[in-house]
Amino acid sequence: MTDTTSRLTRAERLDRLPFTREHGRLVVGSGMGWALDAMDVGLISFVMTALVAQWGLSNGEVSLIGSIGFVGMALGATLGGLLADRYGRRQVFALTLLVFGLATGAAALSWSVGALLVFRFLIGLGLGAELPVASTLVSEFAPARVRGRVVVLLEAFWAVGWTLAALIGYFVVPRGDDGWRWALAIGAVPALYAVVVRRGLPESVRFLELRGRTEEAEATVRRFERAADVEPVQSPPPAPPARAAGLGALWAAGTGSRTAALWVVWFSINFAYYGAFIWLPTLLFNDGFSLVKSFQYTLIITLAQLPGYAVAAYLIEKWGRRPTLATFLVGSAVGAGMFAAAEADSAVLVTGMVLSFFNLGAWGALYAVTPEIYPTALRATGAGAAAGFGRIASILAPLCVPLLVDAGGTGLVFGVFAAFFVLGAVAALGLPELRGQALDEGAPVGVTPTSRAR
Repeated sequence: MTDTTSRLTRAERLDRLPFTREHGRLVVGSGMGWALDAMDVGLISFVMTALVAQWGLSNGEVSLIGSIGFVGMALGATLGGLLADRYGRRQVFALTLLVFGLATGAAALSWSVGALLVFRFLIGLGLGAELPVASTLVSEFAPARVRGRVVVLLEAFWAVGWTLAALIGYFVVPRGDDGWRWALAIGAVPALYAVVVRRGLPESVRFLELRGRTEEAEATVRRFERAADVEPVQSPPPAPPARAAGLGALWAAGTGSRTAALWVVWFSINFAYYGAFIWLPTLLFNDGFSLVKSFQYTLIITLAQLPGYAVAAYLIEKWGRRPTLATFLVGSAVGAGMFAAAEADSAVLVTGMVLSFFNLGAWGALYAVTPEIYPTALRATGAGAAAGFGRIASILAPLCVPLLVDAGGTGLVFGVFAAFFVLGAVAALGLPELRGQALDEGAPVGVTPTSRAR
């Protein structure tokens, strides 16, 4: 055996592996949590529509229900990233599932709008923290040559979860006055799944090394090498243990410009996506569709997310992260513009599917690029902070929809969403292109994986 292969770092040993059953278990295990997250977020759009009919809610009350969860998500995403860089990706991932699962079950018992708002905020805390932590964990195990594709595959579980929400909305919510309560009760499943995550998923090797837990890191790498039938090799001692970095490091020299571009993309896509899809069943209902038909159309539009992810997963390793993200954001703008002009039922359905296809492909590309642009000690913090800033837009968007509807109807609403997609596409061009590079190879000049943590 040559000296070159006998001194690979543990990160390099992971990067040399093919995609194995252990990678598959990690993606599916994390993806199930991701799908349950999406199911919970999606359910509220159907619950809102049912409560408009059952409780006679005003547009203002509906907006508060739609937005309060995102207040929790903004806080949860930021705190979750910081905690994951301090205590570990797997630990925080399991905790977030437990929090939002229990809170969703409690929300099924809501006796008033106020009670539902409190539970939705608690749900948001868990939901917001889960997504950036899961994507960081998966990106730190995926081989560099397919990392983008693997993270897009993880993001595709969002469409699975949202489709489950649409199915529950279509089959459960309209079945009686307590239909929405049963829908939320189903959303308590993540609390049980948290146990599976805590016991079954590995902790990030890069995180373990940063914390000086070398034996655990070595055992995890060997587990993946055995799955690939690859002979283990000796690794050099890792860098000295490091403290977790703080939020201020995101704006230090070398990282500030990429953070700014990333935050603009996150804000733009959150505003347009959540403004559109949280309100979609209600907007269709208000435009004259029956409750059941509005849910049916939302379900069909949601299914268009799956091919969007598939195409993005293919292109992200062919074109690269930046062109794929920008292209899908432009496609989302076109879809939103077409939806704004649609009048016939068939046109509403087709243009909604176009919007869904491109928008969720853009989400997949965004989750792929986000963990790549920061070093290990800052990765979860950077991903969480970007997601947290984006959640500010998801708070504002549901509140803005009634104002836009009053000012110019559904056409104006989706015209504004199209403008935000264009803004995001422009900002995406300011992100670095890191296709095929090892994770810390893309760190800013002068920044080592641990230097920011000192």
